Amino acid sequence: MKIPHDVTAWAQFLAFSPYTVRLGIEAVAAEDGGCVLALPYAPEFIGDPDSGVLHGGAVTALIDTAFGFAVFFRIQAFRPMATLDMRIDYLRPARPGMKIHTRARCYKLTPELAFVRGCSYEDDVEDPFASCVGVFMFTVGQPAFGKAAKVP
Repeated sequence: MKIPHDVTAWAQFLAFSPYTVRLGIEAVAAEDGGCVLALPYAPEFIGDPDSGVLHGGAVTALIDTAFGFAVFFRIQAFRPMATLDMRIDYLRPARPGMKIHTRARCYKLTPELAFVRGCSYEDDVEDPFASCVGVFMFTVGQPAFGKAAKVP
């Protein structure tokens, strides 16, 4: 099955989760093995009222969601998975009042794991405020490729 790269088609998947709906996460771009998602700036997601900087939890939610979608676009199938590890290196605070984006790419697959890297930025991918890497574990079902695993 080939997953369409039409953003309006796959953005519907974001609408299935109350979590992504509440955060307002938006589909921006998709390609084989990668995607860009965005999080609009909202006062309820501010972590520091004095500066207006978004809370790290909101940023992490965007990154984690973008990483999961990048895996989805790489394996071209629906498979349950869990975030096994994620590292976010903040290079600077995100600018208050601006929509933030995460570009994610799944660069390596094994039958049990998916490896993803990306960055978060406001309006210029060449000026990221965070660099991130993650590992996802497939939780049930068939491996992403190769010989089928036996499920008890």
